[in-house]
Amino acid sequence: MSYNRKMGSRVLKLCTAVAMAVGAMAATAPAMAWEPTKSVEFVVPAGTGGGADQMARFVQGVVTKYNLMKQPLVVVNKGGGAGAEGFLDVKGAKGDPHKIIITLSNLFTTPLATGVPFNWKDLTPVQMMALDQFILWVNAETPYKTAKEYTDAVKAAGAGKMKMGGTGSKQEDQIITVAVEKQSGAKFTYIPYKGGGEVAVQLVGKHVDSTVNNPIEAVEQWRAGKLRALCVFDDVAMPYKTKVTATQSWADVPTCKSQGLNVDYQMLRGIFMAPGVSKDQVEYFVGVLKKVRETPEWKEFMEKGAFNQTALGGDEYVKWVAKEEQRHQSLMAEAGFLAKK
Repeated sequence: MSYNRKMGSRVLKLCTAVAMAVGAMAATAPAMAWEPTKSVEFVVPAGTGGGADQMARFVQGVVTKYNLMKQPLVVVNKGGGAGAEGFLDVKGAKGDPHKIIITLSNLFTTPLATGVPFNWKDLTPVQMMALDQFILWVNAETPYKTAKEYTDAVKAAGAGKMKMGGTGSKQEDQIITVAVEKQSGAKFTYIPYKGGGEVAVQLVGKHVDSTVNNPIEAVEQWRAGKLRALCVFDDVAMPYKTKVTATQSWADVPTCKSQGLNVDYQMLRGIFMAPGVSKDQVEYFVGVLKKVRETPEWKEFMEKGAFNQTALGGDEYVKWVAKEEQRHQSLMAEAGFLAKK
């Protein structure tokens, strides 16, 4: 065999060996983690200015500031039908990982109250971000300093004479209102609005006599001395001790139970995806949201809004949601809010 033929044979064998080695490495190398390939739509099944909207836009801002995603995160409000518009939109996007939704407790109340063909199991759970509190608020110009003083005044005024403002009908705010009525004997006229931001403005303007808004929905009006926080609907006082008003911190707001109103209610702030997405796609957003929660901005946001900082993922999150569904079934039945079959 000639020298050239021998060299050609060796080069061929070497190239074949290299190709086989590269192929073996490719076969054993871990697959690249999934990432969005286009803008991600962040659906808010509620109006603008409310707690869910504020949290979604805050998360969007943190993601942008720290470049936590290569693709844009775009907040879109789809609050029609008490949030059914948003839920049905994401339910119908089966297998689409470029759509996430932030939920509040209308995840449970909307299908129960309306009969709309939706259940939380139609979505893919991703992460509980926090739980949101509810506070009984009155206008700061009123004389009421405690929940008992206020509910006594409502009873004295007569059934339906005083107005409770809240977000939506047969949702969290009205569920709490019914519970307050049953505990105190007071009877309100409930006035529904599109979002918590509007609810706070209506109370400042004295168009309603009280609200059960989330802390973050009324904090600016509280800080400005326009509203008064009578009590929080939780078993324990809020832990945040930095002064918000000239004289009060969130920790200074007593529990409603300590004032004779045995009502306890917190609301979900959680993230879901469309049905039929992959584990890798879920894990991508779990990772992004973990980075969001590790920022100093998130810690400040949690304190500003007096959130309960419970954060759950995986099976724990699924079990919590399933338990809350059962609780809301009971609450809605007791309030007479279930859709007629």
